[in-house]
Amino acid sequence: MLFQRLVRAAAGGIVIGGLLASFGGCTTTPPSEPVRLVWPPPPLTARIEFVRSIVSDEDLGHDTTFSQRLLNFLGGEMPAPNRIVEPMGLAISDDGQRLYVSDFAHLAVFVFDFPLKKFTKIGSEEKLARPVGIALDAQEQLYVVEQEKKGISVFDRQGKKIQFITHPSVERPTGIALDRARGKIYLADTSHTKSPVHVVKVFNLRGELIGTVGHDKGSEAGEFLFPTYLAVDTQGNLYVTDTLNSRVQVFDPDGKYLKTVGSRGSAWGMFDKPKGVALDSFGNLYVADSGWSNVQIFNQKGDVLLFFGGRGPIPGMLKNPTDITIDKQNRIYVADYLNHRVEVYQLVNTTAADSLLNPSAQTTQGGDIETKKTATQ
Repeated sequence: MLFQRLVRAAAGGIVIGGLLASFGGCTTTPPSEPVRLVWPPPPLTARIEFVRSIVSDEDLGHDTTFSQRLLNFLGGEMPAPNRIVEPMGLAISDDGQRLYVSDFAHLAVFVFDFPLKKFTKIGSEEKLARPVGIALDAQEQLYVVEQEKKGISVFDRQGKKIQFITHPSVERPTGIALDRARGKIYLADTSHTKSPVHVVKVFNLRGELIGTVGHDKGSEAGEFLFPTYLAVDTQGNLYVTDTLNSRVQVFDPDGKYLKTVGSRGSAWGMFDKPKGVALDSFGNLYVADSGWSNVQIFNQKGDVLLFFGGRGPIPGMLKNPTDITIDKQNRIYVADYLNHRVEVYQLVNTTAADSLLNPSAQTTQGGDIETKKTATQ
């Protein structure tokens, strides 16, 4: 069954410690065999494998292995001019060839075109007003949430602004998701502490406000306390990270509440400050938790399957991740905020059947709270 027993996954932190010990006395000679950082660790079947870090435009010239990236990290790296500083939003093209990264500090969106080895910065001429969430439509037009402008700027493939979407009711927008099939734009209005309403606003493609998702500010089902990031599945269901309620809420295409995934706590399947959400090709839900500095995976029933990452500066580990996106080949991109990079992972050795848990596996899923804390902090 998928990812087997969760408590074993905590050993990923032990693997990292072993790598540091192995490389502690050598920063010039690569290991004889490439190091694989996987979750869960051997002897269990690997399900998530760390692939690479994306730090700057220099990473377009070569696909640095984990072993070499780790050696560079231990030896110290000079920052590149176009280095990622504060990644807040991610989007990947439909063909998986171009990665878009919104950078809150650079006031720009970085575009990494891997086949062409081309780097573009949207915002190099006219700075963006604190870009956060981003999304792509079927034509690969880029939708950027500009927090200071309280709206969404839309850019064509050449980086030319073609539309601005807002409404007087928008207070502090953060996340965005597109329902291409239904022509809807979802905008998470995170709002402020004193704001009476925390909702997700719904626009059509003409930029007209056509509704909201959620009601009132609170902790009941269908209520939000600082909603941040969004995702839409193939059925048009909307996933909202209800960050300060430490949960993800799910709504149908008409905005009707369906279910809640996770809750506040330190055991398996619980959150501290969930942010980015994404879905793989099997419909499994991935949630980046800024507080735990990891990503947890849930099946469609809401059962927790695995976590990967954990707090640390070494490549493959995370520090306060923000957004997450997954391409059609189940390659996973995580905005690693305080490590100033994007971490890339791959779902491996997995089929749709692996998302199901048998009853005996479910009995172990409460996990060991202290084990999880040790592995993720």
